[in-house]
Amino acid sequence: MISSDIHAIGYIAQGLFSSRFLVQWISSEKEGKVVAPTLFWQISLIASFLLILYSILIKDLTILFGQLLGYYVYIRNLRFKNSWRILPLYFRYFVIAVPIAAALVLFFGGEYSFKTILSTQTDGLLLFWGLMGQLIFSCRFIYQWYYSEKIKKSVLPLGFWVISILGSLIISTYSLYLSLYPIIIGHIFGLVIYSRNIALYYKSKKR
Repeated sequence: MISSDIHAIGYIAQGLFSSRFLVQWISSEKEGKVVAPTLFWQISLIASFLLILYSILIKDLTILFGQLLGYYVYIRNLRFKNSWRILPLYFRYFVIAVPIAAALVLFFGGEYSFKTILSTQTDGLLLFWGLMGQLIFSCRFIYQWYYSEKIKKSVLPLGFWVISILGSLIISTYSLYLSLYPIIIGHIFGLVIYSRNIALYYKSKKR
């Protein structure tokens, strides 16, 4: 049974993830096209930090692995926005070290070790489904990173939103089966935002 305190961390993280897209959505509606404001990446990094903590506490591999890929992409986009180096050096080192520390806990930490977490995933097919969803969902930021590196500017291309919808649908079914309500709520809200951004993309192209 997962305690309410642990679930609270998950709800806060998902609330932040949802709010980042609310910020992005409002900014895009004002501009009449899809944009990626600095605040979007700042909130993303904070939310990802909390969700890494949540995933370890509930011993869920799929959520943890899903965050590890995106975490450093958020940092890279903050560099594109010239908002990373203005942070204190010690804080930047701390932020960079968090996923590494999480990996060490995963492999060597007693109650939260990789072996213990893996043993809680009793259904191999379900684990595969969840990991596949997280892999697809994480690939959206790899795609976004690649696209942004090409043009040397932080943007959210059309492919980002298409991959988001596919990954979100898979993760939602996985979370529904395991009653991970903080995850489900976040993805339901996300699906609305992803769809709207696709509509905005085509609307701006027509203009």
